[in-house]
Order: sequence, then C-alpha cells, then structure tokens
Amino acid sequence: MVDVAAKLIDGSYHTVDSSDMAFQLAGRLAIHEGLPQCQPVLLEPIYQVEIVCPSEATAKMNALMSGRRGQILGFDTREGWDGWDVVRVQMPETEIGDLIVEVRSATAGVGSFTFKFDHMAELMGRTAEQIVAARKAAAA
Repeated sequence: MVDVAAKLIDGSYHTVDSSDMAFQLAGRLAIHEGLPQCQPVLLEPIYQVEIVCPSEATAKMNALMSGRRGQILGFDTREGWDGWDVVRVQMPETEIGDLIVEVRSATAGVGSFTFKFDHMAELMGRTAEQIVAARKAAAA
C-alpha cells in the first residue's frame, strides 16, 4: 500500500490492556474495515527497457513489445555500431521474465536488453480482475 495515512481521534493507554499485540490487532482491524471504503487500486511496477538489436530485427522487436503490454517510446541507431538499433520501451515487470528468450530468438542470438525501474502504474482490466478473483478464492 502507498499513500496511506491514519489519524487517531480517540484513545487511551492502560498498562494492562495496552500491549504491542493490542495495537497491532487494532491496526489490522482498522485496515480491514477502512480499506474497502477507500476504493483501492492495484499497482504494478513499470520498467524502462532498452533493447539492442540489429536494424533488420527492429520491426520484430516492436511487435514483440506490443504483445507484452509494452509502450514503445521510440528507437534510434546505436552509436558506433553500424546496422544496430536501440529500442526504448516501458513495460510491466511481469512481462520481462522470459523476454531474453524471445529477444535472442528474434535476433539470431545477438540481441540483448537492459532494464531499470521507472514507476508504479495502476493495473486495470482483465489482469486486475483475475488477481482480485484469485485472492478472494484463496481467502475463502
């Protein structure tokens, strides 16, 4: 959870009842009761990905990234490497897992990529619904 704030509006301390466990339980109950009222959303990490590939494979990389929920930011020629391009993409972390296999396959084994965390974004649509349904089923 991010951007959560709590304000204590009433409370007292009693040496018998005020233990660490009691405060943890009170916090857990407050989250359980209050969270549904806050209209929570699922967030997923988005990474900045740079793929280095031969120029003849750039179109394949663009198609591959679109199929993996990637947002193509653009591509340029790679400095000092004639016939090579750098494709820049923003992509969810879940789509990066086996990306190297497909990049190498599409580039005859010579393509590579690097990635770094960029930001968190709201997860919507069918994927979010599947995650919520799985969590509800696990809790039942």
